[in-house]
Amino acid sequence: MPRRTVRTVLALVMVAAAVLTGSAAVAAAGPAAAADGCFTWNRDLAEGASGDDVKELQVRVSGYPASGEVIAVDGEFGPATKGAVTRFQQAYGLSASGKADAATYNKIYELQDDDCSPAHFDFGELNNCNSDWSGGAVGAAEAKSNALRTMWKLEALRHALGDQSIRVTSGFRSKACNDQVGGAPSSRHLFGDAADLGAGPHSLCTLAKEARNRGFHGILGPGYPGHDDHTHVDHRSSKYWDAPDCGVTS
Repeated sequence: MPRRTVRTVLALVMVAAAVLTGSAAVAAAGPAAAADGCFTWNRDLAEGASGDDVKELQVRVSGYPASGEVIAVDGEFGPATKGAVTRFQQAYGLSASGKADAATYNKIYELQDDDCSPAHFDFGELNNCNSDWSGGAVGAAEAKSNALRTMWKLEALRHALGDQSIRVTSGFRSKACNDQVGGAPSSRHLFGDAADLGAGPHSLCTLAKEARNRGFHGILGPGYPGHDDHTHVDHRSSKYWDAPDCGVTS
């Protein structure tokens, strides 16, 4: 049985047990009614909140910024985070309050595995270079953390495009792996925050166009030198979009 299904069953058992003991209202009220193997929120979060639990939330909703924007993972629940939470809620048919509550967390729990990766992507897809994320432009932990943010943005991209599969052809690269494939010396792949996407159910241009709404500052695709066979996305510090054949430019 898949881990997400197990967690859902356990949550239902917990609620049923609460009903039998006369404490159903208490059990259903808390945002952590369904505990999660990756991270469990134990309070509602709204604009003005701060803390590590806000950071965890920001990672999960990082694919729902205003078009062309990027959600900062800084632990501060500001207007941009509220907007992202609202768009996440709208995307999954939840009450769009902009406040992260039990329904919001339960949808996130449903979408993530115990290693914190989203439902339809895993760390192996974002790293076919080595097993420990070492040798890049940043430390291994930072590279893996950057890849996690990328995966959640890809999950949002996938959902926006009808929940059809997205094929990742390249992710994190060590300097040695980057040299082997002829990557640029300053490639974002060295930072773990980039992914190359191949054509599949969606064209490369469809991927490039929708990426504009999913928190990617870097988008390179058809018409950009060396990118006619894939769409590249990353979250570099400043916006650079260049997929001229798709009409995607900064």
